[in-house]
Amino acid sequence: MSQATLATQATEQDVTTDRHPLARFIDLERYPILERDSDAYQAAVEGVRQQLRTDGCALLSKFIREDLIEPLRKESEALAPQAFYSDNNVNPYVTPDDPSLPEDHPARFFQHYTNGFVARDLIPEDAIVQQLYRDPDFQRFVADCLEEPVIYEFADPIAGLVINVMPDDTELPWHFDTNEFIVSLMTRRPNEGGEFQYAPNIRRPGDENFAAVQRVLEGDHTEVESLTLNTGDLQLFKGRYSMHRVDAAKGQRLCTLLGYAKTPDMMGSLEHTKRIYGRVTQQHIDADNQRRHDALMG
Repeated sequence: MSQATLATQATEQDVTTDRHPLARFIDLERYPILERDSDAYQAAVEGVRQQLRTDGCALLSKFIREDLIEPLRKESEALAPQAFYSDNNVNPYVTPDDPSLPEDHPARFFQHYTNGFVARDLIPEDAIVQQLYRDPDFQRFVADCLEEPVIYEFADPIAGLVINVMPDDTELPWHFDTNEFIVSLMTRRPNEGGEFQYAPNIRRPGDENFAAVQRVLEGDHTEVESLTLNTGDLQLFKGRYSMHRVDAAKGQRLCTLLGYAKTPDMMGSLEHTKRIYGRVTQQHIDADNQRRHDALMG
């Protein structure tokens, strides 16, 4: 193949990449997610995989283009007033109290919850985070990082893509996620604090490990990791197995959660949806009897 032909192909690839919707949002030099067959793509994916294998958490710093940081922040700030605030007490599993359990059982450890969430159906279709969430190449990259053959958007019309809103001097208490993994994008870093803290792989399918969970809830953070996210940073996290929280923040903290699942029918539980979003749909009611297969609470 001639040098001229190679040069032409390279130019065509550059033009295609520049025209791709993701080129508007992502730092493609740092994260070449449109070049799946390249060594650079494989290196980026392997770097994320190594982080996930270590402790179930991976940080992709400066994922969003520098010139898009301010529009991203303003977008989430404009949507934040639509958040529903769940001002109540929740346990790490977001389940009702069970008086049949001992009083010191982790499932009876309730924490004050003051966070808000902007639900998926309130985020405009042309929002940056909506376009990123739905993009098949972005989904393919996330799936490769998670070593999954394919991932699916939530079937849940309320959850799946949400903006977590933490007003000044609030915190997100210890909890486990409904789905096995979560993708989060920091859209407004607080002035101070707001660190993401997690207990890596504290439980596994079929093993709740209540003793270790109890130790963390009682203040033993020997095995707790802490991570600071900046606006535009992307995080992949296996939150179904690692209990986590967000520490108290000074100044508003906004983080968009992009939820994907291994199956196309993922729905939040009826109880969890009521507590966190203040409403449910007929889809939630119909799916209420759906059984999970990992034998874990929540």
